[in-house]
Amino acid sequence: MSPFDPITAITPIRVLVVDDHPMLRTGLAETIAAQPDMQLAGEAGDGRAAVNAYAACRPDVTIMDIAMPDMCGVTALQAIRRDFPRARVLMLTTYKGDAQIRRALQAGAAGFLLKSSMRKELLDAIRAVHAGLRHVPPEIAMELAAHMGDAMLSERETEVLRCAAAGNSNKRIALQLAIAEETVKAHMRTILSKLGANDRTHAVTLALQRGFLSL
Repeated sequence: MSPFDPITAITPIRVLVVDDHPMLRTGLAETIAAQPDMQLAGEAGDGRAAVNAYAACRPDVTIMDIAMPDMCGVTALQAIRRDFPRARVLMLTTYKGDAQIRRALQAGAAGFLLKSSMRKELLDAIRAVHAGLRHVPPEIAMELAAHMGDAMLSERETEVLRCAAAGNSNKRIALQLAIAEETVKAHMRTILSKLGANDRTHAVTLALQRGFLSL
């Protein structure tokens, strides 16, 4: 028997589902609505809608995709917890490195679900988070442990590296970001040091692997 036995639930766990893919969102919603101890509180298709939906329905648990257009899940999580510090949010991820996971943890994520194993873990993860526990799959825990102590790239450093990944020279990056070329060079030196990269091409490759950048 699962440690989170639905029979013991007194009132249904109200769940908000947030994902920009309609089919996945519908599948999650139907699975949740079919549980005797759960109730679908609402749905949202992007981060901005998620912030509004949370304020409107005040769910017990929110399931939210990390990677969404316009406003990503981490930014939406930050906005939700700014107004509702006790919000319990499970982040959906395809698992592309530690950077987004660490950002989500810093923002107060209650746990993570890998999309590849979501069907097996979804319901127990919701019940665990509702009970005040965390849910972190072993794959994510191992990746976090591997980079424990590694410095994160700042927002500006990420912007500089994103421009470099697009093939821009230091001079062009400086123009795009309205900063001095020497400042760009200083940022690049820091980026190479933080990532342990040999050059900017290597830095871009490592940043993609760890999730600082996305294709």
